[in-house]
Amino acid sequence: MRDDSARRVRWFPAGVIAALLAVLVCAGISNVDRNPQPQLVADGIPGRPLPPATSGPALAAGTPYADLVRHALADLDALTLPNGATLAGNNGPWRYVWPRDASFVAAARCAIGQYAQASKILGFLKQVRPKTGRWEARYFAETGGVPADGREPQLDGSGWVLWATWFCGRDLPAYWPMVKESADQIVAELGADGLPAASPDYWERTESEVTLGIVAPLLTGLRAGTAIARELGHTADAARWQTAFDTLSKATTRHFGPDYPRTPARAVSALEGMRIGVNGGADAIVTVLGPPFAPADPEIDRAITRTQDALTQPNGGVTPGEQWRADGVAWTPQTALFALSAAARGDRPTAERLLTWLDTHRTPSGALPEKVNRDVQPAGEAPLGWTSAVVVLTVAALEKPLPMP
Repeated sequence: MRDDSARRVRWFPAGVIAALLAVLVCAGISNVDRNPQPQLVADGIPGRPLPPATSGPALAAGTPYADLVRHALADLDALTLPNGATLAGNNGPWRYVWPRDASFVAAARCAIGQYAQASKILGFLKQVRPKTGRWEARYFAETGGVPADGREPQLDGSGWVLWATWFCGRDLPAYWPMVKESADQIVAELGADGLPAASPDYWERTESEVTLGIVAPLLTGLRAGTAIARELGHTADAARWQTAFDTLSKATTRHFGPDYPRTPARAVSALEGMRIGVNGGADAIVTVLGPPFAPADPEIDRAITRTQDALTQPNGGVTPGEQWRADGVAWTPQTALFALSAAARGDRPTAERLLTWLDTHRTPSGALPEKVNRDVQPAGEAPLGWTSAVVVLTVAALEKPLPMP
């Protein structure tokens, strides 16, 4: 009988490779089917005028990124209603006010000296603030009511509103009730482990455990709230919030360090007690643990660099996280956050590279889109208020250091 075993051995590796390639191709096709190529929902806001080129140092003619900033501010003007409500976007499911996005817009306004516009935005937030409990995910712009769409309240709003109020630093006594209620809510959320309860964050989904998307803005918020309380002479509140900040800070280091993934590590190595971020994955919100939201820290700097490397997509932008859908699409708010982080940490080349990428991938109307798809084309809603605000903050940070709580 003929012995074909040698032939079978020779062909076995090739057969395995072919099978694996087939599986990968099928998986890729399946992933594309599950995550179709996004396209532009809308481009620009009809009738919005450009601000004059002399509207501030960041807009002066000939200044790098002047056109980018001018368009971003024009879009923010168009997205902000007379009552101070700042829309996340102009269309459909974006046409609401998220406390997160509005806080960034207020801070961006203050970063270039537009305090009157920022005051209107913070005034709207003061009007709709929760007297007890978490901020709602979003609000109707015209009435301040809460959409009955099943979205859960989102705790990170308490942190972002505190940060924006401190950042602007104007008329603080008028905002004290909002400051106190937000900071007290953060304190009330901290559990025996020093971390807050699970809450949806900027990923806009139900979470079963606390995420860095909640912890990072709460740390910034407590630091900002404590600074406001001290400035206004509320020493007891300042002491209480400082204690809560210390508790949360230590818990964050203990449960998220040294890599600071999206969720706390759930496994511990026997080697030197090393924490391993099982199922956590990198999250772009790690940028909020460093400047301009918090003082520089070498460990955080390394985590930010590792995270940016992990989340950078083939099209040059970044995705929100490793657990985000694997579709090769970049999201401009997170790309802009890495640009802001780089600018605030003194890494001008990285900040300029990412700003140039954002500038290059604007829509035909000049708006900053929500996404850049696999074909390197603008996609999603355009303009997106959050991205526009972070771009303004980044350019301002390149000109002079931003205030940091």
